[in-house]
Amino acid sequence: MTFFIPFTERENLMKLTNRLFHCCLVRTGVICAMLIVCGHLSAEENEFTSTTIDLGVVVSDVQKSIEFYTKAVGFKEIQGFSVAGDFAADVGLTDHHKLDIHVLVLGDDASATRLKLMQLPGVNSKTSDNSHIHSQLGYSYITVEIADTNAAMKRLEKAGVKPLAKGPAGLPAPLPQDIYLTVIRDPDGNFVELVGPKK
Repeated sequence: MTFFIPFTERENLMKLTNRLFHCCLVRTGVICAMLIVCGHLSAEENEFTSTTIDLGVVVSDVQKSIEFYTKAVGFKEIQGFSVAGDFAADVGLTDHHKLDIHVLVLGDDASATRLKLMQLPGVNSKTSDNSHIHSQLGYSYITVEIADTNAAMKRLEKAGVKPLAKGPAGLPAPLPQDIYLTVIRDPDGNFVELVGPKK
């Protein structure tokens, strides 16, 4: 059985089919472009193997610093490592001084913050001016997010560490409310922020 479609209707049907075809092409092009962009963004998002950074700190007395960060703040010491003086010089870290690095972590998972403490005996390192965070350029403090400010205060008291100024102080609006900031100093005077609620 054959159907006869009048010429004008055939012409309209062809135009409609043509429009649908072009619409599909445009949509396919947009979808392809979106996939390319998403793929590009995905590649950029995966540029780093970890979203956690390690922080290396040269200290005047590594044992005092370990005691402070473990007993007062709550870090845990894990296996450290050494770096030969020649390699340290080759990559620009020292002038041929060996590094014995003590690693402290805030948790057991692979993404836990790592604080790497090191002392270089026989080296006359300059003390930073940590009167205030704006006293010198460079890294000024670390922030440790805590579960309970009251528990942290007990830990600090037991370790003989006093908060600076009027801490702990509740964060001002528009920052999250019922969150408290406690600022302390490590044995070399570096600022450490403890941020969290009171339970």
